[in-house]
Amino acid sequence: METMISALQQPINSGFNAYSTAQEVIQGIDLTGKTVIITGGYAGIGLETTKALTSAGAHVIIPARDIEKAGKNLTGIENIELEKMDLMDPASIDAFAERFTASGRSLDILINNAGIMWVPLRRDSRGIESQLATNYLGQFHLTAKLWPALKKSNGARVISVSSYGHQMAPFDFKDPNFERREYDTLSGYGQSKTACNLFAAALDERGKEHHIRAYSVHPGSVYGTDLGREEPIELFKQLGTHDENGNIKPEVQTRLKTIPQGAATTVWCAVSPLLQEIGGVYCENCDIAEIDRGQIEHRFDEPATIRGVQPYSIDTENAERLWKLSEEMLGFRFETK
Repeated sequence: METMISALQQPINSGFNAYSTAQEVIQGIDLTGKTVIITGGYAGIGLETTKALTSAGAHVIIPARDIEKAGKNLTGIENIELEKMDLMDPASIDAFAERFTASGRSLDILINNAGIMWVPLRRDSRGIESQLATNYLGQFHLTAKLWPALKKSNGARVISVSSYGHQMAPFDFKDPNFERREYDTLSGYGQSKTACNLFAAALDERGKEHHIRAYSVHPGSVYGTDLGREEPIELFKQLGTHDENGNIKPEVQTRLKTIPQGAATTVWCAVSPLLQEIGGVYCENCDIAEIDRGQIEHRFDEPATIRGVQPYSIDTENAERLWKLSEEMLGFRFETK
């Protein structure tokens, strides 16, 4: 196993930390003339990422499922385009990608930010479990269709927003869609985020010859997003973060990241010159994460301990196996040449 883990998966002392904000990370960076696509770039850490990148001069395109909500949230932000796209609808992904590639533009940064969590069992039109479809397969599909534009950039980066949640479950290659096992929402979320990490590893290996680098990102434990809007309050109580009345404990809330801090690692991966020769790694707290070999004590009521990357989620054999399975599930080959 050890030989399969990226030798690059170790902190590099970036100069930033868990408390750094997206605006602090972007300071001094000029993205004038750069084109960025951010899925879910109209809410939560996605919106903060949009603000940071546009403030540095980037032109940001935001494909959104809820155009009305996106339009309201993006009011007043300049240098953006809003497009219709639903990550659970393959035809919608194809249509968006075709519109973009037909424009002839190169794509400098692709941020696969949109995601869902703690949802009941749902399936898309293909029968694929919704968290897997939205959090991973939609990213794989979109990246594949935008690959020609990424190659044109001659220096593109692809960032997939993952999560510490990958530690909740490895990828279940035998039953990824919960057809033969009882559905557990956290296991579904966990395997979808493990898939994001494996995707970054496999994508980076294929993209290097085209000067495309890929990263997966844990934003941190962030207060104020709507990611857990469907979660039963009992789960929060079990994690020790909420009291008997369902309110977040003040001592926990004060230790959670703000949204600007939550967006910082995504922005760091998108722009940091320190990553010029590094890719395929899982990042957190504006640095490359430490591999978790059991030496990290995790406590959900102490957000700073929610860190580290599991070896199974950066394993090259798992990454190649998942790549092939993803092509089979989607019914097309991701041509990277």
